[in-house]
Amino acid sequence: MVGQWRLGQVARTVREGGVIAYPTEAVWGLGCDPWNAAAVRQLLALKARPVEKGLILVAADMAQFAFLLDDLPEAWLDQLRGSWPGPNTWLVPHRGRLPAWITGRHDSVALRISDHPLVRALCAHTGPLVSTSANPAGRPAARSRLRVEQYFGGCLDAVLGGELGGRRNPSLIRDLRSGQVLRPA
Repeated sequence: MVGQWRLGQVARTVREGGVIAYPTEAVWGLGCDPWNAAAVRQLLALKARPVEKGLILVAADMAQFAFLLDDLPEAWLDQLRGSWPGPNTWLVPHRGRLPAWITGRHDSVALRISDHPLVRALCAHTGPLVSTSANPAGRPAARSRLRVEQYFGGCLDAVLGGELGGRRNPSLIRDLRSGQVLRPA
C-alpha cells in the first residue's frame, strides 16, 4: 500500500489543480478536481476527449455525493446503497448541480463509489475525483504504470503508484432512472 506521505502529496497536487494517474479496480485512471475547470480541460486535452461526452466522478463514500443524492427517491437510494462500494457506475440526474465540463451534454452524471482501497483513500483526502481511463481516445486503457508513462510521459502532474484491483473489465454503467445497462461489466 502507498504511504500516507505519498497519498498526501498526490492529494495536494489534485487540490492545486493537477492531473494525476492512479490505479483503479480494472485499469489505470486519470483524475483531477471536478470543480477545477482548467484541470478538467487539461485532462480532456490529454485524452483527446470531447467535453460533450461527460465524465465519471468517483468518491470514497456516499456522503461525498450527498449534494447530488439527498433528495432522490428512497428506492433509487436503496439501489445505490446495495451496489456501492463496488464496480457499479450509475447515471444519476444532476439537476444542474455540476458544471457542464463534468456533465457534458447530459442531464445525468456518472457516479461510482470505488471499492479499491487506494482510490477510496485518495478520495477521502480530496473529495470526489474525475475518474476516466488512462488512455488517449481510441487506444486501449492502460493496465500498467509503464503504459501510463508511454501514453502521457511527463504530461501528468503526479502518478500514484499501486496495484490494480484485479477486475478484468471497467465498471458496469447503468442508468438509475431506467435501469438500462449502458456498459456491461
